This record gives sequence, C-alpha cells and structure tokens, in this order.
Amino acid sequence: MRTGSNSVSADTSPYGVAEIVERDGYAVVKALASDVVRRSRDDLAPHIEAAPWGHTPFLGSRTKRVPGLVAKSRAVQELAIHPLVLAVADCLLLPRCARYQLNFSGVMHLAPGAGAQGLHRDGSFYPFAQPFPTVIMPTMWAVSDFTAENGGTQIVPGSHLWDSDREPLESEIVSAEMPAGSVLIYTSGVLHGGGENRASESRTGIALQYALAWLRQEENQFLANPPEVAREFPERLQRLIGYDYAAPYLGFVNGDDPHRLLEGPYDGPPQRSNPSVDAAYERVTPQRYGDVEPVSTPSAPGKKVATLSRLAES
Repeated sequence: MRTGSNSVSADTSPYGVAEIVERDGYAVVKALASDVVRRSRDDLAPHIEAAPWGHTPFLGSRTKRVPGLVAKSRAVQELAIHPLVLAVADCLLLPRCARYQLNFSGVMHLAPGAGAQGLHRDGSFYPFAQPFPTVIMPTMWAVSDFTAENGGTQIVPGSHLWDSDREPLESEIVSAEMPAGSVLIYTSGVLHGGGENRASESRTGIALQYALAWLRQEENQFLANPPEVAREFPERLQRLIGYDYAAPYLGFVNGDDPHRLLEGPYDGPPQRSNPSVDAAYERVTPQRYGDVEPVSTPSAPGKKVATLSRLAES
C-alpha cells in the first residue's frame, strides 16, 4: 500500500491546510501538539485498559473504543480547541453555517491482530447525495505512531468528489502515516477506515470531529457533558459542544441563550439570538437541499408584502 504524501509542517497556515483538504480530501499536520498528546495518552490509559473489545465487524474484535473524551481528559480539551484545527474548521465549515460544533470524540485503539475496517464516509448518516459539500471535518490525533504496518488510517484521496457507487481500486488507497503528536484532518465525504494491525504494538488514535451546528451531533454532547460537568470547561469548548446558538433562533433554552445555563444569575430579557450569531448567519450562503424546483412567480397586480427571509433579534 502506498503512503500518503499530504503531510505538512506545524507552521503551515490554516488556509494552506484547508486547500489541501478541499483538493484531496485529507491532510496530515506533523508534530502539531506532541506534549498535549502525551498528556492525553496518560489521562486516557486507564479508560483504554478498562474498555471492552468491539462486538461487531465494523467496531473490530481487536479494537477498543473510548467515547466522551472531553469529560475524561483536560489534555483532550486542549486538543479539541487547538487553534490551527479550529482555524481549518473555520475555512471548511463556516461557509455553510453560523457555528460549528464538536460532533464526536473517541479513542480508536487497535491491538496487534486487528483487522482492517471497512472503508466508509463519516458523513454517510446524513441523507446527502455524494458528492456533497463538507458537513463534517473529522480529525484523528496520533497518540502512537501511525504506520501502514500497525493499522494507520487508510484514505482514498479524492473520493470526496466521487459518486456514491464508485468503489476504489486497491492502488487508490493510501496509508496516512504520521508520528505521534500529529493530526490527520479530512472531510466528511472521503473514504477511509482503520488499517490492519500487522505489527507487534498497538496503534492508538484520538478522533475529534467537527460538524455544522445545524446538524444532529453523532455523539450527544449535552448528555455526555451536562451543565454540572461542562461548567468546568473553557468557554470556547463549552460553546463548541453546543452550549451556544447554532444560528439565530436555533438552539435556545427557556427562550434564552443556552450558555446562560453555565453562567451566573441573569436578570435581563431572554434573547433568542445575539449580534454575533446574527452577523455570522448573514455570511452563510443558503444551500439547496433535494430536487424540489421552485414554482414560477406569477404576474399579478397588487402590493407586495415584505417577508423575513431570516430570523434575527435585530
């Protein structure tokens, strides 16, 4: 199997990384947060030890998985809000949303003898016809070195632009090799999967995914991180897991800002949006979903009544 060549240094601009991801479906940023990843490994070691083996072919009988990571590791919290990763998410996701959110967090720990995972697309549980714009930006942090031998993630470059029915040739699959502390960033539409671990050591990765905030999260962050837990997180992470508006009038609680659940007393009027979210939403280009064609506008006499195309508090 070929080794992927889309590796860049940690000082690459987010625009440069995003350009590669948009073109090929993935990029690897080498040695981006080695110290933080080492701390996350130490935090998560007991959880990995206690985790059960997978019980389906997709989950893998020689693979362990640990969900709900932001409540289990302060180091993972740092990875989730890493400035470069979020800047790349800004480039890839914000054209289609006012806010994006943490969609999933989990460890993928492949023991020696783990079989290759079936190639799949992380965005396939949303009913969008392939190819479709990026709706999820998954990342995989290498806790251990990722190699072709130990089950490094397999990627099919360019497959985010394919029709759903096209299947890859073996020669089109590459292994995303990277040293520990690096991060693989890819798109919701690219075919990928864990490789076969033919080595004598385990391969461990931390998956953190980001999605358009108007989509249902794969991992329910509100139940995984209720207010009494989320209150201890950095504010950027609180908002990233969903204690924020997804758009004007989208995601309020008790008619007010969901972040108030984590704040002190507030005696002002409830707000179903705020100027920051309103402005972000105005920059979003509306997306057409499905094949419904608009009816033509008739020529008729009379005065037209203005309508609100978008809700906003202002």
